[in-house]
Amino acid sequence: MEKRAPFLMLLLRVSLFIAFQALIALLFWVLGKEAPWKLSEGYWVLTGLLANGVTFYLLYRLFQKEGIRYFDHFRFTKDGWWKDLLIALGLLILSGPISMIPNTLLAKWLFGSVEVSTELFFRPLPLWVIFLGFFWAITQGLVELPAYFSYAMPRIEKQLQNGWFAWALASFFLAFQHIGIPLIFQMDFILWRLGMFLPFAFFIGFCLKLRPRLFPYIMIGHALMDIGAVVLLLEARQGF
Repeated sequence: MEKRAPFLMLLLRVSLFIAFQALIALLFWVLGKEAPWKLSEGYWVLTGLLANGVTFYLLYRLFQKEGIRYFDHFRFTKDGWWKDLLIALGLLILSGPISMIPNTLLAKWLFGSVEVSTELFFRPLPLWVIFLGFFWAITQGLVELPAYFSYAMPRIEKQLQNGWFAWALASFFLAFQHIGIPLIFQMDFILWRLGMFLPFAFFIGFCLKLRPRLFPYIMIGHALMDIGAVVLLLEARQGF
């Protein structure tokens, strides 16, 4: 089981997203709501938050079994911290267009316009769900990149004796998980969710592979970027 754990971690999050969305859809069905699965698609911040909680628990236990404390890998290094900060800021600025350009280009190619994909992704939600989204964003920073690049990647590298294949595998599944948040049974939407994150995932994975001491800076930057998505949810709610 210990040898399989890093590979199972690659599929854990997308499985959790789908499972929790199914539970939300089931709850809507029990409540007699119309089109419960379609309604559940808008609650991706809630499925993400629940998945993050499970991910954190499992990572904590897996690290603990190896005698590693969860945050040992994510501590700021005193020596040369200013250099790490400047590098991280530069990489985060560079990651902006790397994440946004594929998003826009794919949306126009698959849907004909960005507005169509935006309407599929941002739905009208109760305020309490959107406010939970801020906790989702913070927990994203705590668990998402560590799951793929701190836990899975180095252990797969050790087993396969191939660091670059481990990096490619972890990066691909970091992007792949997004097809489940939310899971919408439309091939164009699935391709959009996967493709828009592929360049960003490989880029971030490459940076963390070459310079793991950037982890705490990029984790914070990641959480801030996801807070931006929650703000867009608030703006979308006002527009409905």
